[in-house]
Amino acid sequence: MLARHALRRAVTTLPRASAQRAISVQSLLHGSPDAQQAGDIEVQQHSRLVARGKYLHAFEVHRVKPGNVEEYKQAAEKYYTGLRDDKDLKVKLTGNWETIIGEQDTFYHILEYENYAGFDKALEKMRGSEHAQAYKALVSHLTSRSSQLNQEFAFLPTVPPQERGGIFELRTYQLNPGTLLEWESTWRRGIDARKKFVSPVGAWYAQVGRLHQVHHMWQYPNLETRKEMREQAWQLDGWADTVFKTAQLAKFMDSYIMLPLPFSPLK
Repeated sequence: MLARHALRRAVTTLPRASAQRAISVQSLLHGSPDAQQAGDIEVQQHSRLVARGKYLHAFEVHRVKPGNVEEYKQAAEKYYTGLRDDKDLKVKLTGNWETIIGEQDTFYHILEYENYAGFDKALEKMRGSEHAQAYKALVSHLTSRSSQLNQEFAFLPTVPPQERGGIFELRTYQLNPGTLLEWESTWRRGIDARKKFVSPVGAWYAQVGRLHQVHHMWQYPNLETRKEMREQAWQLDGWADTVFKTAQLAKFMDSYIMLPLPFSPLK
């Protein structure tokens, strides 16, 4: 609190340009009082500083009734391929997966929109359409569902559709509020060590839904190869330091091993 008051006093004695920069720094570190109450100043700042900004990725997570998994898979294929094939929606599928290690009977779907305007238009077109009916059939098999809107990190665009086989790992970090810029900067500097052995599928951070989350995804031939590649990365300078520093910024983290569904563009 004393540091914040000192910064405010210093701002009043600075030239206009310097004062504006100081105010920007203050807003980035602490947020204005109004923004603190609204809880969204961090998301706004990060959108300008770390996001690629071209696309919006919706993460849809479905938890399925254990006895309805096969029926759900059929309903999911009908619904998501229907979205993909409807050219008016301009919705692209990034990928569709079933969790095999982690939360069981859980499915992840990542859809790509042409930013928020594209999401708004697609949502409006889907209301009352055949897609809405297909979705109604899909949700009849669920115990719960959640969604989240994410931006890509600017330094790591999502890979295009490809077929390499094997497994996918989705890693999710729940960060301490206000630490996303530090996490991104630290992880970006260290990621080159990991990329010597395996290329990331994508990296995203939350903007709507559960906030202060980051996700990154990897693809491996199998779990044994994953183990070997991770061990090799630990031998390189920079990676151990990256893991240590980014772990200090997170409240908790999850790792899910997933298999792509037959209609997934990434598999």
